[in-house]
Amino acid sequence: MILVDEALQTILGTVTPLPVEKVNILAALSRVLGEDIVAPRHLPPTNNSAMDGYAVRAGDTEGAKSTSPVILDVIEDIPAGTVPRKALAIGQASRIMTGAPLPKGADAVIRMEDTRKDGHQVYIHVEARQGLDIRRAGEDVREGETVIFSGSVVRPAEVGMLAALGRSFVSVYQRPVVAILATGDELVDIDEPPSSWKIISSNSYATAAQVIESGATVMQLGIVKDRRENLIEKFRAATRADLIISSGGVSVGDYDLVKDIMKEVGNAMQFWQVAMRPGKPLAFGSIQGVPVFGLPGNPVSSMVSFEQFVRPSILKMMGHRNLYRKMIRATLEEDLAKKEGMRYFMRGQVRWEAGRYYVRSTGEQGSGILKSMVRANSLIVLPEQTTSVLKGEEVLVQLLDRSMEQTDHPDYV
Repeated sequence: MILVDEALQTILGTVTPLPVEKVNILAALSRVLGEDIVAPRHLPPTNNSAMDGYAVRAGDTEGAKSTSPVILDVIEDIPAGTVPRKALAIGQASRIMTGAPLPKGADAVIRMEDTRKDGHQVYIHVEARQGLDIRRAGEDVREGETVIFSGSVVRPAEVGMLAALGRSFVSVYQRPVVAILATGDELVDIDEPPSSWKIISSNSYATAAQVIESGATVMQLGIVKDRRENLIEKFRAATRADLIISSGGVSVGDYDLVKDIMKEVGNAMQFWQVAMRPGKPLAFGSIQGVPVFGLPGNPVSSMVSFEQFVRPSILKMMGHRNLYRKMIRATLEEDLAKKEGMRYFMRGQVRWEAGRYYVRSTGEQGSGILKSMVRANSLIVLPEQTTSVLKGEEVLVQLLDRSMEQTDHPDYV
């Protein structure tokens, strides 16, 4: 049996990022870039108007006021997306729309609301300085500038920038295909009629949901009976994936064959059993170079083990640099006790109140109590050497989702 930190170090030392692939920029959303994005041109490409108004020579507006406007001749209209045909001479202006290129001779834009048009003339009510309401060529991005770096996660802002730079496709790290199989004669699928001696294979679906939430693709291999030939067949089929997850069959019972089968089909077993609760009977190794996780059969043990070990592995395979759930310090709202020598991950409900986090357990902590995971938004992490924590003390809490990042009102103050 090894410690949690040692197990995690071993796993992440084995897992490597997948190759990159070219995808459409919308398909790249939330994925990790596998290339630097270098601007092929300036953004904006030319000087253009930041407002609807009039392109002018700043010197022509000297002394302009609402009580004594300067009158200029309007020589053309320049809608966005058109090219100016005429250069400005002294005493002239061009009506211009937002985003339209500036005509030659113009060095300022007067907003529409600071003018009054009368036929082919415009009355200027304010004095302009050079550069007023002009977007300079390259003020956003310079040609040759590295705008987005390899390893960045693509967000909507990055998608917009890629589009602005004319990149319809981009290289991102591949999403791993994760094979999932559940073992046990006692298991039936979700649509089969349950009975007092059969259990619906909820782990298959919970694990698949965790895989999808992590950003990977699921290959469901279904339920495998506790028969050596069936297990060998399924594990060999699973090697088509980039990562394999087996649920159940890694304990010490007579029919817990998974560890032996993993060895038989070419596995290099790294470890079995981790000093944690829930999730002690965890196996990790590889089959023909494909990483394999043998997760515990109890639903909570399986989900907690996934969070600690499988999720960071999937993220690393996808090129992510930040692999771990956010950890916070929270004030405990009850007394908790544990055995020494194992790291506990207790399901918790954390809340934010009066400038600090508070947390309490979700009740019964048995590894088969799935309801406790439904009620949890966090895991209370109690270190190996700890035996008890008292109400009012601070504890380390691992957030399980983004619920603490959302609020029911925009709290700007």
